Amino acid sequence: MDGKRKRKLSVAIITFNEEKNIWDCIRSVESIADEIIVLDSLSTDRTKEIATSFSKVRFFEAPFPGHVEQKNKAIAFCQNEWILSLDADERANDVLQKSIKGFLESEEVNCDGFKIARLTFHLGRWIRYSGWYPQRRYRLFKKENASWIGENPHDFIELKPGSIGKQMKGDILHYSFSDFSHQITTINQFSSIVAYTRYAKGERFSLMKTIFKPFGKFLEIYLFKFGFLDGIPGLWIAFASSFSTYLKYAKLYELDRLKLERPSNIRKDYGKK
Repeated sequence: MDGKRKRKLSVAIITFNEEKNIWDCIRSVESIADEIIVLDSLSTDRTKEIATSFSKVRFFEAPFPGHVEQKNKAIAFCQNEWILSLDADERANDVLQKSIKGFLESEEVNCDGFKIARLTFHLGRWIRYSGWYPQRRYRLFKKENASWIGENPHDFIELKPGSIGKQMKGDILHYSFSDFSHQITTINQFSSIVAYTRYAKGERFSLMKTIFKPFGKFLEIYLFKFGFLDGIPGLWIAFASSFSTYLKYAKLYELDRLKLERPSNIRKDYGKK
């Protein structure tokens, strides 16, 4: 490890059947990390074999209670004061690696967390509008001053009151979907989680929201967030976002009116501590 460093860095990653992504993810942060925590939710593919081939990886396994809960559990395994949190389908680009390295070598630190932009590759191009970029969120933070919160699966880092945050140069590169079919599969899964979570918190079916919310979402993405500047992919993203919104309320109808116990595509261990 570079002798100029003034502080150490842990990288936290959660996984489930990520054999196609995990090598590139770890490789992108291997040179800047002092340790890499991989918390796996009982994968059945080669995720563990690939992850543990890196000497800096500390590998743990646990059932999946939810995105927020699992990411906070991964943080708890980290041994260093500063943590970079990534998903398995994300990578740190060259500019971000250089920025983090400079931060680790800096003499003084007058903040508790850094917001980092995320750039997503989808349908053959980098998506720079549609509300997908820059999506700056806290990803590099002091362990004692931050935690994951939000509505599963739409989680985010929140700093403690009084903490100071800054922005960091560079992007997290996000390879979220292999193709449009993969996006639809993800939308189907995530909408189930949202509906299940909201129902558990007391929300019930609304016909008016089911009718008008999807239309509003399309206008938001395609017009107000300039999705049309992303070309045809921007149009598909707007339609997919609208469809995702519809599915959330349709599945809430099943839970509320049809008394469905849970959507069939939610893992049986979901919600277990």
